[in-house]
Amino acid sequence: MTDYLLEMRGIVKQFDGVRALDGIDIRIRPGECVGLCGENGAGKSTLMKVLSAVYPHGSWDGEILWDGAPLRAHSIRETEAAGIIIIHQELMLVPELTVAENIFLGNELTLPGGRMDYAAMNRRAAELLAELNIHDVNVALPVKQYGGGHQQLIEIAKALNKNARLLILDEPSSSLTAAEIQVLLAILRKLKAKGVTCVYISHKLDEVAAICDTITVIRDGQHIATTPMAEMSIERIIAQMVGREMNQLYPERRHTPGEVIFEARNVSCYDADNPGRKRVDDISFSLRKGEILGIAGLVGAGRTELVSALFGAYPGRSEAEVWLNGKKVDTRSPLKAIRAGLAMVPEDRKQHGIVPDLSVGHNMTLATLQEYARATRIDQQAELTTIRREIGNVKLKTASPFLPITGLSGGNQQKAVLSKMLLTKPQILILDEPTRGVDVGAKFEIYQLMFELAAQGVSIIMVSSELAEVLGISDRVLVVGEGRLRGDFVNDNLSQETVLAAAIT
Repeated sequence: MTDYLLEMRGIVKQFDGVRALDGIDIRIRPGECVGLCGENGAGKSTLMKVLSAVYPHGSWDGEILWDGAPLRAHSIRETEAAGIIIIHQELMLVPELTVAENIFLGNELTLPGGRMDYAAMNRRAAELLAELNIHDVNVALPVKQYGGGHQQLIEIAKALNKNARLLILDEPSSSLTAAEIQVLLAILRKLKAKGVTCVYISHKLDEVAAICDTITVIRDGQHIATTPMAEMSIERIIAQMVGREMNQLYPERRHTPGEVIFEARNVSCYDADNPGRKRVDDISFSLRKGEILGIAGLVGAGRTELVSALFGAYPGRSEAEVWLNGKKVDTRSPLKAIRAGLAMVPEDRKQHGIVPDLSVGHNMTLATLQEYARATRIDQQAELTTIRREIGNVKLKTASPFLPITGLSGGNQQKAVLSKMLLTKPQILILDEPTRGVDVGAKFEIYQLMFELAAQGVSIIMVSSELAEVLGISDRVLVVGEGRLRGDFVNDNLSQETVLAAAIT
């Protein structure tokens, strides 16, 4: 009889001759919650795809023992039958199907003759949600009726319906509010108490510290350490992840803003579904050359809507006057905005930032493809030279520029999107949640790049839900609340309390 529910021994996974996993060993006890930590590209998601048979047995080297017996799964269905369930960072729900239909997708209950037993599925779905202390969801409504927090919990209910013994959560809180994160952590504590084993992957190390019994750190595809959380601190986790002590989370600021070069006047956005409601209500602000302007506010305050309207990407009706270098410019579409000197890295990189079917390199040059056009063909050598240079500039980890961009970690996808927009040589760079789902090492690199751009005279508008990030990076902070401008503060020892007070008053 083994003491471990799961053992992964000497796991090696290669892509085009490059070792993404290089002999990793992991052991997990029943009922244990293990925090799997590492930088973007360290191999965390690849390791879990090996475990869950996204990469089937035979496509990797090593051995997996499940309850002491070899596990040689060739499909996700086989690992799910064993009780290994993975909840991916991008939720696998079908928006148009009901909550109950999503929970039973692939495991439907049927009546004699093969018809769906909707009554039984609805009843069991409600019971599963009740076990998670969720009582405000109608299981007969389409899942798209509910926000990210509820959808994350519906995914957990779906996993419980498959009798999960090991629940793998990959960045489960990346799109949740602070209140929703506390609900999620409370539910995971209840599941632990019932004996469900968890692997928790997150760049939010405060959550890892709060929920995990053990911390396993991997770096560059290698196992670095497995340590009880009681013997760890967030600082030690970071040091193991990046291979060095990080004495400060933010680089030293070495730029001085110049004169005002950008103005947004009377920006208003109307709700796409309810045109009588304003999401942004008559906001005006200015921006200096080489200035980093942070935009803070609570979820739903109108921050993303504001910057989307400036870039011509707001889906509903919007109004805005945009002035650059003393001239009024037309930014009513993203193409016009780019031509005017603006660029934007969107909040949802999967939906609006990347083209999944294209390679890493082709995603990077997508916004500047005309520069490589030679009559009826593309100068592929010139394009490749640019791609290789930019991969080095933004420290993007990829075995090849020709790999599909979906094969990269979230942080490296973000760097590719950032590089794509920087190739347009913008005067104004808008970054909406630029470090969401990005590890501390990659965050530091993005911050350094932002400071370098500011020193070169690029003006940056950054939306972030992390107040510490806003205060650590910004020269000035705008506070938005309920679609209105609630405060405009120079960041000179500005406190989180001052910003929060402005956001909620």
